[in-house]
Amino acid sequence: MGATLLSELATEIAIPVCAIVGIVFSLVQWFLVSRVKLTPERHGPSSSPSNKNGYGDYLIEEEEGINDHNVVVKCADIQSAISEGATSFLFTEYQYVGIFMAAFAILIFLFLGSVEGFSTKSQPCTYDKERICKPALATAIFSTVSFLLGAFTSVLSGYLGMKIATFANARTTLEARKGVGKAFIAAFRSGAVMGFLLAANGLLVLYIAINLFKLYYGDDWEGLFEAITGYGLGGSSMALFGRVGGGIYTKAADVGADLVGKVERNIPEDDPRNPAVIADNVGDNVGDIAGMGSDLFGSYAESSCAALVVASISSFGVNHELTAMLYPLLIISMGILVCLLTTLFATDFFEIKAVKEIEPALKKQLIISTVLMTIGIAIVSWIALPSSFTIFNFGAQKVVKNWQLFLCVGVGLWAGLIIGFVTEYYTSNAYSPVQDVADSCRTGAATNVIFGLALGYKSVIIPIFAIAVSIFVSFSFAAMYGIAVAALGMLSTIATGLAIDAYGPISDNAGGIAEMAGMSHRIRERTDALDAAGNTTAAIGKGFAIGSAALVSLALFGAFVSRAAISTVDVLTPKVFIGLLVGAMLPYWFSAMTMKSVGSAALKMVEEVRRQFNTIPGIIEGHSKPDYATCVKISTDASIKEMIPPGALVMLTPLIVGTFFGVETLSGVLAGSLVSGVQIAISASNTGGAWDNAKKYIEAGASEHARTLGPKGSDPHKAAVIGDTIGDPLKDTSGPSLNILIKLMAVESLVFAPFFATHGGLLFKIF
Repeated sequence: MGATLLSELATEIAIPVCAIVGIVFSLVQWFLVSRVKLTPERHGPSSSPSNKNGYGDYLIEEEEGINDHNVVVKCADIQSAISEGATSFLFTEYQYVGIFMAAFAILIFLFLGSVEGFSTKSQPCTYDKERICKPALATAIFSTVSFLLGAFTSVLSGYLGMKIATFANARTTLEARKGVGKAFIAAFRSGAVMGFLLAANGLLVLYIAINLFKLYYGDDWEGLFEAITGYGLGGSSMALFGRVGGGIYTKAADVGADLVGKVERNIPEDDPRNPAVIADNVGDNVGDIAGMGSDLFGSYAESSCAALVVASISSFGVNHELTAMLYPLLIISMGILVCLLTTLFATDFFEIKAVKEIEPALKKQLIISTVLMTIGIAIVSWIALPSSFTIFNFGAQKVVKNWQLFLCVGVGLWAGLIIGFVTEYYTSNAYSPVQDVADSCRTGAATNVIFGLALGYKSVIIPIFAIAVSIFVSFSFAAMYGIAVAALGMLSTIATGLAIDAYGPISDNAGGIAEMAGMSHRIRERTDALDAAGNTTAAIGKGFAIGSAALVSLALFGAFVSRAAISTVDVLTPKVFIGLLVGAMLPYWFSAMTMKSVGSAALKMVEEVRRQFNTIPGIIEGHSKPDYATCVKISTDASIKEMIPPGALVMLTPLIVGTFFGVETLSGVLAGSLVSGVQIAISASNTGGAWDNAKKYIEAGASEHARTLGPKGSDPHKAAVIGDTIGDPLKDTSGPSLNILIKLMAVESLVFAPFFATHGGLLFKIF
């Protein structure tokens, strides 16, 4: 099989060092952002006249730079209100989810422990009967521990991301006074803090867990890496609740604020007179930042686990070749270094001077990281893999060369870039698809909705082909291991992807704070430009998340089929076919639950905002302050209550199907949900993104065409706002949560596979 160029000692040093470099780099970025002060600098006695009741005074005074002191204080106040709201929501959410996690951890222990009747005797290995492996009870205990570790790391990723975003939003607003370049750097650096912390933490915790488990497992790598799959399950199950809960929170507030504020009362977005405005800004952080962070961490953990499980029963694991075994972690380590270099291009090597340079700068980040990462993968494949080795392929061993594995990772990486750019084409208002949607608003909301839905369905075509090609290439070269590393390739530049993704909500918040603090029109224009670019990049981030979820769940599906000892999944057998049908239905059921949750929460929000406008005198005139806290409470209560049923649907389906109908039906359910879930997720995300940017296109009025549709408050603009409101739950709740549905069911089936293989299919055994 041949030795690797990289020694085992070098591997054991390189992985944690890269993780620590990532953490240090994120702390340096944090420090640079924190140098923007949120306390006013005093320049002698203030000469600002006492403000009357309106908002007009601030606009003039800020322009002349007299009222800086007031503006800084207001920004700091608004920031602390948003931060408090987000923190209290996350703590409430984590309390509920913590109870669920504890219960689920007990389930894992009981199900896996019962495989061999809780015996402590060693047993023959699953794949190599001549060797003796550790007892099933050990797998039960260690799977439970790794599940809790994954859950904890996922919570930490989401929480840290939210903290950074709420720390940076007002600082970005204040930097916008010095120009759009300074504001861009503040927002992007903050996004980078989150991206690098998440990538480095995920890698470090997984690496430490593997080494600690090895103390017990010794040479039994098959059992060791089977237990490690719990890490991916923990990460994704937390992500599900974070995504669904955060998505319901943010969209209930957003829809409520838009419908009453913009459509009924004709006041601008993020106007401080709107009672739901703080809840809306809190929502950006708990949904788009904390939810997205947990989601991508889940994909990241699962693709690593899927690759490690398959490798442990291939020549890497059988011959105990540590360097080759840890190839997935070495790719992630290289990714951190590549993304570090890429980030410097945005923040240090080139400076943004004009609004039109923002979006190209973000797109360059994706291209630079992909090109550099291709070189990085080639280096890792050359030094960390033997020239030839065998990979487990459904019972047989397939001979693979190291260049073939390089191509598997590369095809995943480039498929991710293609999906990103196709998503951008369909959701950015610089291109014709969104402009056509905006144009359709001339004839009202109905045509806008029709055009938007058609755009979403059409946008599925190229990403699906990209995923299909990467699956075919990677499977042909290296079976299921190839697909797992292709998913890792797509996620290898996760630090940059997340930086770009987190940049969006931070800029959105910065714009909201500028509006609420009564800053000048010029500054609001700068933050709007940052936000519009952020909207498109958020859609690109969702494209990445969905594409990688498809590959990850297929790799996990392959590992599950191998572990459950199914030789072939035959669609023509009724057991499998009924599973396929039910699996394909699940994403629709799940979407129905999440959409309805947003609808009912938004209904309460609309009623509350209307009540305040009608009963609190002087809100519209700006004499009295709205009751923001009630709106925050409505969003929090609704999202906590409504996230339980969709979460239970996803978590319980594999358990019920596997236990009562057996592994063959479960394999059908997994395949069905993967195939239909990916399509719905892409179309929902892109439809929502297109409607949002069509509205922004009309509001910005940057081209002759856009000016004929505007200004704000015109009939076409109102039609665009309705489209945007319908798209909100699609792009921020249902769409992004679906990729967790398909991954989570697959990883859960893999973790419980030993139980299903031994005791599953109760109903078929009875009849």
